[in-house]
Amino acid sequence: MSEKIASVNVGCISSRKLKWFAWGTGGLIVFIGLLVFVVFLVLHPSKPSFNLEDVTVYQFNVSKAPPYAITIIMQVTLSSRNPNSRIGVDYQPLHVYATYRDQQITMAYLLPPTYQGHKEPVVWSPPLTGYDMPISPYSQQSLDQDWHTGVVLMNIKLQGDVKWKVGTWISPKYHLYVHCPANIRLGDLNNGGPNLIKGQPVDNCDVEIAS
Repeated sequence: MSEKIASVNVGCISSRKLKWFAWGTGGLIVFIGLLVFVVFLVLHPSKPSFNLEDVTVYQFNVSKAPPYAITIIMQVTLSSRNPNSRIGVDYQPLHVYATYRDQQITMAYLLPPTYQGHKEPVVWSPPLTGYDMPISPYSQQSLDQDWHTGVVLMNIKLQGDVKWKVGTWISPKYHLYVHCPANIRLGDLNNGGPNLIKGQPVDNCDVEIAS
């Protein structure tokens, strides 16, 4: 009888130790997670900066009669820099496309997931194409005026999700919106050939991050 009681006591003690060990391990993990989160809040990450480095248009055709449409083949080069010295940026798949007067004129190009370390730059050079992309009559009239002026203002837009990374801790997703205006000078047709136009970035890209 005493042997049975002893074995029961040993079993109870062992189960208690396992429970305390599990609770201790779980508490330690939660503490470390909270500590990293507090550090993240204290560091207060700055949003990455973006620049439109180059725009090359290889083909640009506009229909002159309804239904109005644009056909364009182009390639852009975008660069990004992480200004944070202790926080990494984890870019989820990003979509890049071109617009004219808030109307999308190219298909969205999907950029692969990319991790950007501390103070690191990243460069993407996606091709953007749009075949017979419809535009409104109002946009066609504005485009016709721009065509005669010799300069067409386009916008290169990038959208997607990003996460911040501090050590092994990764934040929830945030929405990234990047807007880069560029002037397409049609007068360059005579200098670069019939199917080559060099665009000129107008200003620094506008970057917004929202939860």
